Amino acid sequence: MSDTFAVRRALPADAATLAALGERTFRDTFAASNAAHDMDAYAALAFGLRQQSAELGDPRVTCLIAESAEPSGRHAIGYAVLRQAADETPPCVTGESPIELARLYVDRAWHGRSVGAALMRRAMDEARDRGARTLWLGVWEHNARARAFYARWGFAEVGEHDFLLGGDVQRDLLLARAL
Repeated sequence: MSDTFAVRRALPADAATLAALGERTFRDTFAASNAAHDMDAYAALAFGLRQQSAELGDPRVTCLIAESAEPSGRHAIGYAVLRQAADETPPCVTGESPIELARLYVDRAWHGRSVGAALMRRAMDEARDRGARTLWLGVWEHNARARAFYARWGFAEVGEHDFLLGGDVQRDLLLARAL
């Protein structure tokens, strides 16, 4: 497998691809640590075709997709979602002109191959282009790999909030950094 990939803005035609990639990468990341019924309930709400189509059509949302460049064609290997909704920014995020990095996931087979870094660089560029000066996100307190990744990118903990996974209330750490 080649390490060649590209990051681009997702298009409405990518909704089904993002729905499948989103659910697969979410399950790969969290299924071993959570009850199957909670995973199923969350996935049904968060990763369907309807949800992805709505995000792609929302002017406050920017979806990015990373694709491998294989001889057999392009394959989705990661994605990121930025959401600019000032009314949904937690009070602990005090930086100027905030935007949320709502998701950043990479297919497990592509971990350690700079896909996450490329998505983060592009997400930061897109955020700046939208006038944002602060990037914030929520990360599960038990997701050590993601927390280490965000620390390398200069994110600092600014608070916490509850995250409902099915019927399980979990603790997310809120991280932010200036752009």
